[in-house]
Amino acid sequence: MNRTRLQRIATGLLPFIVAACAVAGWAQTASAREDDRARLVKAEAMFAERCKKSGEFIHRTAENVEGVFLMKIRPKEINYGDQFKMDDPYGNDSGGETYIKTFFSGFYKRSSPPPSGYRYVDATDPKDGERYRYTGRIDQPWLRDKRYGEWVREFVLDKVSAPGEAPRYGVTYDDISTRDEREYWIAGSSLKVIDLKTNEVMAERIGYMMDRGQGNTNGGRSPWLLAARNACPAFRSASGIPPIQTDQTRMFVVKVLHPNKEQ
Repeated sequence: MNRTRLQRIATGLLPFIVAACAVAGWAQTASAREDDRARLVKAEAMFAERCKKSGEFIHRTAENVEGVFLMKIRPKEINYGDQFKMDDPYGNDSGGETYIKTFFSGFYKRSSPPPSGYRYVDATDPKDGERYRYTGRIDQPWLRDKRYGEWVREFVLDKVSAPGEAPRYGVTYDDISTRDEREYWIAGSSLKVIDLKTNEVMAERIGYMMDRGQGNTNGGRSPWLLAARNACPAFRSASGIPPIQTDQTRMFVVKVLHPNKEQ
């Protein structure tokens, strides 16, 4: 068979080869779509089961509480999409010193009336392992730096070595996800209020959330941030506004440890 005839045969077969490849590609795409759907169905079933045990469980409350011990400080870094980092993405709140500030009424200077808060907060500094006591105040920087306007007000923390024993009541959080749950982009969270004198868990909030995109990051998508739209208990939200996770810790804690109204 000469080369010319082979070329004619190959040319004649080319459309059929292209069509076969297209069919194979479509079949693979359809299979992937089917796999994605099946995966989401399983994830939603798992999530629904977890939600059955979620909620706020308050066993006892305390009155006239002046201060609390934050047994863990939330990190400054936000976990946008690290699937297996067990850092409690459901409990995502303000991080670092801002997390401490959220427990003071003065931090919410634009709110009227401001939400409840405490007179002081104790926390362990991870850098030296020492416990410190924080109090808050409104600072007026223009008094020492005339570049600021007289209307500028800032809420700042004062930090000193903690005197005596830690506050009686502690607040802590944990990631309770399992590897299997994280495989399906489900994150579990435990937030506890503890009587450190008796080691009694006074209250606990159990929460779960799931990314319906199953980790899809197309277009800059952030799986864990979007998972907050599919959470139990649900987060605060309003029409057209994404769910709000910040300040969630304080809002739960003040339901259990009622601040002294005189502070």
